[in-house]
Parts: sequence; structure tokens; C-alpha cells
Amino acid sequence: MLWLKALHIIFMVCWFAGIFYLPRLFVYHAMAQDPATREQLAIMERKLYRFVSPFAVLTIGFGLWLASYNIDYYLQAKWFYAKLALVLLLVGYHLQCGRYIKQLAQHSGQRSHVFYRWFNELPVLVLFSVIILVVVKPF
Repeated sequence: MLWLKALHIIFMVCWFAGIFYLPRLFVYHAMAQDPATREQLAIMERKLYRFVSPFAVLTIGFGLWLASYNIDYYLQAKWFYAKLALVLLLVGYHLQCGRYIKQLAQHSGQRSHVFYRWFNELPVLVLFSVIILVVVKPF
């Protein structure tokens, strides 16, 4: 079980690394004036998204596998439901990043760099909250 936990944490860290960097690329993309620069950023965004998406799946898969070892405990733990809600929020965030990649590549519905700077902060709040829930178990 410790191997499962280690893999869950490793893949979560890899997923978050991508989730932290991808919106930063959106900021640069929204600020870029040069078409060649914008095209290069679009390629980087697409490649990074493809690279980190399997980490999201592996994180969730190993997390569910871990929970299956003591499902009765997790089903009664309120903190676990809060964690699941935050993971679902993060999955939605991840999918929204994919939508923004398409919009930026097509130059449609582009938002300002300020919007993307704020958008970039959400996964930080999710990460802090999930770690507090898992370690402190406040409920």
C-alpha cells in the first residue's frame, strides 16, 4: 500500500507542476504581440497539456485504488468528500485549460493576461486545501 501512496503522490506532484505552468503560458500568450511567438506558445501549451493529462488520470486512479483498501473509513470521513469535491474542481480546471488552449490557438475568445494571472491562482488554493484536508482531517 505504501507503493500506491508513493505513486499517488508522485503523479499528483507531476500533475500540479503542469497545472501550475500551463496558465503561466496563457499569460505569456495573451501578452505576446508577435505572431511567431504566439504560435510557439500555442505549441508549448498543447504539448504540455498532452504531457500532464496522463498524470491526472494516474493520480485519480491511484487515489481510488488507495481508497479501496479501506472504503468503509473513507465513505464515513467528511474530509474525504471535501477532498473529492476539490479533485473534481481540479479536473474541471484541467479540462478548462484544454479549452483555453484551443481558443488561444484559434485566436478566438481571447482573455486578457490579467484574467489568466488570476486563473493561475486556483490550483494553488486547491493544493493547499487538499493537503490540509488529508493531513489535518479537520472534520
